Amino acid sequence: MFLSPSAHLDTFTRDHLPPTHLWPTLEFTLPELRYPDRLNAATEILDKAVATFGADRPALRTPDGEIWSYGLLRTRANQVAQVLTEDLGLVPGQRVLLRAPNNPWTVAAWLGVLKAGGVVVTTMAALRAREVAPIVERTRPSIALVDHRFAEDVHVVKDATMPSMTVVEYGGAGADDLIERALVKSGRFSDVATAADDVALLGPTSGSTGVPKITMHFHRDLLSIDRTFGRPVLGLTPDDTVACSAPLAFTFGLGMLVVFPLLAGACALLTESVTPPQLADIVQRHGVTVLATAPTAFKAILREGREEKLAGLRTGVSAGEHLPRTTWEGLRDRLGLRIIDGIGATEMLHIFIAAAGDDIRPGATGRPVPGYRATILGPDGEELGPGESGRLAVIGPVGCRYLDAARQTDYVVDGWNVTGDVFYRDEDGYFFYQARSDNMIVSSGYNIGGPEVEAAIDTHPDVLESGVVGRPDAQRGSVVCAFVVLRDGVVGDAAKAKEIQDHVKRVLAPYKYPRDVRFCDSLPRNSSGKLQRFALRRVIDDEQAAMPVAEQ
Repeated sequence: MFLSPSAHLDTFTRDHLPPTHLWPTLEFTLPELRYPDRLNAATEILDKAVATFGADRPALRTPDGEIWSYGLLRTRANQVAQVLTEDLGLVPGQRVLLRAPNNPWTVAAWLGVLKAGGVVVTTMAALRAREVAPIVERTRPSIALVDHRFAEDVHVVKDATMPSMTVVEYGGAGADDLIERALVKSGRFSDVATAADDVALLGPTSGSTGVPKITMHFHRDLLSIDRTFGRPVLGLTPDDTVACSAPLAFTFGLGMLVVFPLLAGACALLTESVTPPQLADIVQRHGVTVLATAPTAFKAILREGREEKLAGLRTGVSAGEHLPRTTWEGLRDRLGLRIIDGIGATEMLHIFIAAAGDDIRPGATGRPVPGYRATILGPDGEELGPGESGRLAVIGPVGCRYLDAARQTDYVVDGWNVTGDVFYRDEDGYFFYQARSDNMIVSSGYNIGGPEVEAAIDTHPDVLESGVVGRPDAQRGSVVCAFVVLRDGVVGDAAKAKEIQDHVKRVLAPYKYPRDVRFCDSLPRNSSGKLQRFALRRVIDDEQAAMPVAEQ
């Protein structure tokens, strides 16, 4: 597969792309998916938006009343690009780690890196040092831009893993703060003329062993997700205000809060951390018209009787896990709100199957969005017919490229991107979700690797070993359930369970902690000593089978 001449002077990402014969099939079936050789996504997303919609139009808002216009956002992004290149010596192709919650300066930093020809490495602020370390080891960033409230873990990783990485904090005090440096810059910058197929974004997935896969996305990919889902399905207008609970480090959040709104002239309402009830309040108070969040949040809003606060929405988007039909129907019946259910993947950058408005078929996820096609594969890779369950496989203008080529064939099969989800398709081409086909625990829209949680639990001084599986949960989809063997003489009671939970929260991102901790004398293992997680799942399955339906 032919690649354009790169603008990257640091060739790390080109050098670490998987061999092209291992790539999935890429199809550019829509005229708007054909790009020129030179393309900088930040120029397209921001600078052209200023020219189209005007510099004074609101681009970003926060619940505390801060408003950034399109013109101000461009100035700030340009100033960040100036700091990166003039003060920190960034050259095109070098990686910049970005660790921060959703706020205007985070968006400016993300866009500024792309303007300067850098490659953004997105990480969640909630991650701890042991989770950040493998990302840094794999991506080798030259610079880290970090919200000052979340800098400690990055400094730990720098000292232990990447001493050459320059860490620049922002939002704090001192002349070295990124914001202070940026404010003295002119705000005028000539964006680097990157290639459309230069890597713009390295997105870590949720690694089941604590070593995440790193997905590689081109500048053109960031525009493709708007031209396949943003425009034709979501259909934002300049009058929309968009809120999304997902962090920008999730490509779902990146699309909903940066790519789609800015390309449409809309406004994004940025929230750093909110509970579902708070989210409902914010939607009502700030006139949000489009809300994107996980099914868990929609379910919680319904459960607590706050759905009337969503009455001003014209649409909503659910992703991260399957949206139960009862939740969809509850919002439709009480508000007339028809939620767009969608399935996407970090490997594919954003949503590739969905439906909106009258095209929605309750209970179905939807059909392939424009520019994509999908099928169901059987155990031998054969395409299955309607009504037959198998592995979901998709092809479109964006596809899986891992930094680690050895894992490429786990996801790409005969040109198809195989997501790890089990679906079936009906006669009309609608796809219906059934289950995950791997060992990931999907809880409240977050992918949580059981082995990673086990490793954290096992570092507790009173723990001999542990096994982690998912337990079905009506509110969160699944919760992390840990079976724990304690050392002799230690009592396994409620206090010890909480102690272990708190320990995991200190070691890993808090959302990964086991909400259900069970103590046992031993764990089931096979003759070679391998943990038999299926036996742990059977315990839970037996419990579920014995429960009255109303309690499940």
